[in-house]
Amino acid sequence: MNKFAKLLASTVIAVGAAVGSLAAETKVTVSTWLPPTHPINTQMLQGLIDMMGEATGGEITGELKHGLAPPPAQMDLVMDGAADMTIIFHGYQPGRFVGTKLIEIPGYEGNAEAASVAYWRVHEAHLAQLNEHRGVKLVALNTHGPGQIHSNKTVESLADLQGLKTRLGGGVSADVGAELGLIGIQVPAPKVYETLSSGAADAVAMNIGERTGFKLNEVAKNVYEMPGGFYRGSFAVLMSQEKFDSLPADVQKALDDNVFGEPASRMMGAVWDSHDAKARAATEATPDNRIVTASAEDQAAFAEMATRIQAKILAELAEAGVDAEAARAMVIQDMAAN
Repeated sequence: MNKFAKLLASTVIAVGAAVGSLAAETKVTVSTWLPPTHPINTQMLQGLIDMMGEATGGEITGELKHGLAPPPAQMDLVMDGAADMTIIFHGYQPGRFVGTKLIEIPGYEGNAEAASVAYWRVHEAHLAQLNEHRGVKLVALNTHGPGQIHSNKTVESLADLQGLKTRLGGGVSADVGAELGLIGIQVPAPKVYETLSSGAADAVAMNIGERTGFKLNEVAKNVYEMPGGFYRGSFAVLMSQEKFDSLPADVQKALDDNVFGEPASRMMGAVWDSHDAKARAATEATPDNRIVTASAEDQAAFAEMATRIQAKILAELAEAGVDAEAARAMVIQDMAAN
């Protein structure tokens, strides 16, 4: 074979390999409802895309798509095939989820990473039987850090919360709001800044990271902080089952073994922790922002409220067929171990 023939043959092989590689690449469309700069986009969802790419040798790529549907419609969006993946906040769909409230109840000790890992494990052991994410593939579960009260009015005690118009995200935060005597207002998280700046609400219940995530440090300059938090918030990352089933078997195995489940849940929890730490530092460095920690007396009073909330949620879980006490004990044990 002469040099030209050898060069031609090697070129054909190289082009063929490139075409094969391109044919094998699958781009996943990830729907998001958060602001472009929010860590859920820049670190969690993008981090998940990076993990999928690494685990599959570059066969899976992804692209975030904004504005495809409002937050409560994200799961249905994926079920309908309008997007391949998304992240949902369970509290936006009252009545659709029960098991997800387990991780939201107050009283757990530990950060978001530990809680998110425990959440995935307890789901596998106790909550999966409820099949609450039927119709889609559950990719990850996570929870933000302790939820606190951020207000545009000074709050020094639990008594100051009585009658405060407060944006609540749903789920267990609504039960907490009722115990605290808050007047609940429900709007999606992206509308929080507008709701507070317009005076439609006096306060919002969110993790401290959202002081930068949603610019609360501009419109809710006071933080009333309960050690351990008033609640947590439950999120899930979902994938179209049809999309997952269309992937080659080796790609599916790589994702299930190395990305989906506990690895992705842990990564997302760690991002929440970093988000909270940075926002707390920014709040402390902002002269007109103030953090007030609940007094020992108020902590004791809220502990009694938390006991009632726990009993209510555990009763809901038990009614749904979950061994609620065992599930809660597992969360506490796994959080302590992480």
